Amino acid sequence: MASYKPTRIQTFPQLGEKVTQDTLYWRNYKAPVQIKEFGAVTKVDFSPLSPYNYAVTASTRIQIYGPYSQEPVRSFTRFKDTAYSGTFRSDGQLLVAGSEEALIRLFDVSGRVALREYTGHNKAVHFTDFSADRFRILSGSDDYTCRLWDIATSTELGRYGEHTDYVRCGTPSRLNPDLFITGSYDHTVKVFDVRNERSVMTMDHGQPVESVLLFPSEGLLVSAGGRYVKVWDMLKGGQVLVSLKNHHKTVTCLCMSGAGQRLLSGSLDRHVKIYSTTTYKVVHNFNYAASILSIAVAPDEESIVVGMTNGVLSVKHKKHTQDQKPAGSGSKRRPAYRVFVKGKNYMPKQDDFLVRKQEKVNLQPYDKQLKSFQVSKALDSVLKPHVRLKMPEVTVAVIQELNRRGTLRNALAGRDEKGLSILLSFLIRNIVDSRFAPILVTVAEMVLDIYMKVVGQSAVVDKQILKLQELIEKEIDYQQELMEVLGMIDTLFATITTKKESASLQSQAVNGLAEVRGEQDQRVKAT
Repeated sequence: MASYKPTRIQTFPQLGEKVTQDTLYWRNYKAPVQIKEFGAVTKVDFSPLSPYNYAVTASTRIQIYGPYSQEPVRSFTRFKDTAYSGTFRSDGQLLVAGSEEALIRLFDVSGRVALREYTGHNKAVHFTDFSADRFRILSGSDDYTCRLWDIATSTELGRYGEHTDYVRCGTPSRLNPDLFITGSYDHTVKVFDVRNERSVMTMDHGQPVESVLLFPSEGLLVSAGGRYVKVWDMLKGGQVLVSLKNHHKTVTCLCMSGAGQRLLSGSLDRHVKIYSTTTYKVVHNFNYAASILSIAVAPDEESIVVGMTNGVLSVKHKKHTQDQKPAGSGSKRRPAYRVFVKGKNYMPKQDDFLVRKQEKVNLQPYDKQLKSFQVSKALDSVLKPHVRLKMPEVTVAVIQELNRRGTLRNALAGRDEKGLSILLSFLIRNIVDSRFAPILVTVAEMVLDIYMKVVGQSAVVDKQILKLQELIEKEIDYQQELMEVLGMIDTLFATITTKKESASLQSQAVNGLAEVRGEQDQRVKAT
């Protein structure tokens, strides 16, 4: 008896991923290096000066890492409660941070003890930064206020209490030392000028604002909150330019690539989206293991650092040609070609006996059931979610085998409401697919023929049958329209061909007449 032949699964060409210059660029980063911090990483900030160390704010400490070090080169642990918003000054010499203690601390990067402490806020300070002139500090707090401090004297220079909820983010202008922007959980983004007592511009984001960012030219402002990332035109009085909704959960952080051509956003949905700043379309995407709270890109774009809620710091470094090992170095030596062809050229002799070793064939569950003629169970095994959703070609191959054997009707019959619903959902999902349509149309006809008597007894099945009918009718309409278009194209091509043929005949006639006249002229000259 011949051995059982497994079901042949037909392979179909898959559509390749569209590879763009952005895809190649952002894939040119190595696998991430993961560093475990003491708590959720709420802020990552790069020093503006080479070698571009970065400050990581997590739990009750701020740690400074070198560009390629996995151990901190400096730690600030003088916080009694959670620290927030560790930010470098533009000269890279000072660092400011807020805390849950309602204090603002100023550190020298080369020291350990705080140089100054600024008191005045009543609740946690989540946002701190330096003004463009380097002599003042900006802060935003859960007491609904944002304040301006003098670094040298530790005095409060201004207080702005227009927000009606927590002030959680902000950014100073790098071109004008008197301007700064704040975002609040009251859904507003406000632009302040220290020369005025009140804000000079207000924009309604529509969601609690988690992060704000200015473009390098400062003509555009980006705000993030809820699932939205919005771009505002500052030169048109804060008019919304575009609203992006590419994340599934709250967007928590924003940053700009070093050249300002790409905008990055991180979210609680564990994704980092990269947008083009000209088209505002997503050009690449990074996935992470946990929800993202902070993101930063090095000024030279050599590193991307992401902080997550589980306390893990993920660092991606850019690949370089010198990092790639030569083909022969450090790799295990492989067998030579002669090892694989050994014995292939042996010529058998007359007295030789050929002994074949029977190869064991590992059958899939549906093949085992087909081998034992359990056709219904074979169909059930390929209608399981992980098969019919991810590998529909396997389900179709088994259906084709059942149809070849003449047992497809038996496998489709005798199903309860749940089994019939699963089968109909598979048909609805794949019947218009050109790869599967020929066999699935036959299956749909058999299903309707078998279960026509029970139509009307289940609302779920009735709804699916109606949906399948609408789908087939719509596909038929599409096919008819395509046939009409094909007829128009054939007529057009036939007309063009006729015109070309008539034009060629006319040219041939003209050439023939010219030849006749030429012969007559020659005869006249000869006489």
